Amino acid sequence: MRKINLIVLHCSATRETMEYTPEQLERDHKARGFFSAGYNYYIRRSGEVVPMRPPEQIPAHVKGYNAFSLGICYEGGLDAGGHPKDTRTERQKLSIRGLLLLLLVRYPGCRICGHRDLSPDRNGDGKITRDEWLKECPCFDAEEEYGIL
Repeated sequence: MRKINLIVLHCSATRETMEYTPEQLERDHKARGFFSAGYNYYIRRSGEVVPMRPPEQIPAHVKGYNAFSLGICYEGGLDAGGHPKDTRTERQKLSIRGLLLLLLVRYPGCRICGHRDLSPDRNGDGKITRDEWLKECPCFDAEEEYGIL
């Protein structure tokens, strides 16, 4: 088993008015050249946790961090107009928290953060700030919300 010390949260960047199934996610990632969806887990609006890549398999979700991380993606992340927004349902929030607690038992000491928190530190001050984000994913502060679990 590979060493895992990072859990990264993502959004699917789909509008809150759209359904985006695990099958669509898989298809879209394959169309981009991946052999399967890049995340280890996908959280539907209903709260259903869908396993994608097994944890022992290296995911493809954050360049430079895949070898030692797990990726969790929730369905949503955009408002009806296509702008970044925390669209998580209460069921998604509960499922994400529950999954993270289970993963922390299996992989203690992991850092939990959002995709945006792994953007390059362009000004070299040791902090990734909003003006440095490459994208807003997951559209909420994952490190603040889940980093103390």
